[in-house]
Amino acid sequence: MLCEERFQQFYGRAPEGVSFCPYRICPLGAQVDHNLGKITGLAIDKGIYIACSPAQNGVIELASLQFGKRAQWHVSSTPEVKQNDWADYLRGAVIELAKRFPLQVGLSGVIEGTLPIGGLSSSAAVIISFLSALCRVNGIHPAARDIILTALAAENNYVGVSCGKLDQSCEVYSKKDHLLYLDTKDDSYELIPQNPNMKPCEILIFFSGIERTLAGSGYNMRVDELKSAAYALKAFSGMEYGRFNETVLRDVPREVYEEYRDRLPENWAKRAEHWYTEYDRVEAGAEAWRRGDIEEYGRLSFESGRSSIYNWETGSPELKTLYEIMTRTDGIYGGRFSGAGFKGCCMALADPAFEESILEKVEREYLAAFPALEGKYSAHVCHSADGVRLP
Repeated sequence: MLCEERFQQFYGRAPEGVSFCPYRICPLGAQVDHNLGKITGLAIDKGIYIACSPAQNGVIELASLQFGKRAQWHVSSTPEVKQNDWADYLRGAVIELAKRFPLQVGLSGVIEGTLPIGGLSSSAAVIISFLSALCRVNGIHPAARDIILTALAAENNYVGVSCGKLDQSCEVYSKKDHLLYLDTKDDSYELIPQNPNMKPCEILIFFSGIERTLAGSGYNMRVDELKSAAYALKAFSGMEYGRFNETVLRDVPREVYEEYRDRLPENWAKRAEHWYTEYDRVEAGAEAWRRGDIEEYGRLSFESGRSSIYNWETGSPELKTLYEIMTRTDGIYGGRFSGAGFKGCCMALADPAFEESILEKVEREYLAAFPALEGKYSAHVCHSADGVRLP
């Protein structure tokens, strides 16, 4: 790994270990976890590596191959407010981990991501890879749920992204050749094995060539609109509605939405429509996967992508174009934006027999629409993988 070479160059010695966390895809269940919906997802065989060694003096010193500036602070004196750079995710992780476990040993590390940034939960992956390494050097043996909640709190509380636990759960619980089917309301989950009768399937990642950050995108606004819909529906129907920041649409029965949807502002109604229909798609998709019907699962993923465009109203022109190309490409079972849909990438579930023709067609048509992105656009063939290995 390049991160190991750079560590040797920086410190004049080999790292004592390499921590890894995979990226994830979520073909069904996008933009519902923050309001306690159900999701399906898979970890993939690409992710974040950190070549690292313990620092007994308690100093955390990190460099990233994707960003130029190094970050340094002491494990017992992490800045209380974010510094507005790439390392904020990791500062938040230290603060949240220290609430749960005693920390004394620091970490020297070099971080390497194996795919471009945007849409594959790279923020969650770098946090979890870092937490795994930091726990290891401090002799901490966290439960999977500890890691998920610590990583989630780092993004929510420190970075300021109103995400749910989809990303973290996929990257921790996933198992190769299994679909993770998770209910974020009570964290119950099932790993559904790939049916032996399922047609061959691989994962293709198409990067638009434009990176994005959730904290600076419209992501938080969409979440607020959905919560506003839930709050209003409770009020219209006479339900107890409590505090706004504790309101989630999962608490609002579908029939309440159907009765009062016309009283909602148009944008709020659209966000709720996406949430309820995505909930249905996830349940149907899990059953399709269970019986080995990858074509139906893929069709539902395409539907999910369409709802993200028209109801959730995300998607840059580049991602919408990639999505439309995928819908008319032979050999692609289904796919959608990967992540929130603010730039980043699209993912596709595809028949390996069509791999060459798919890659050629998508690149040709996409670069015809956006010729300035030649050299920035890229495509990658991936497969399902196990989640992170915890200390």
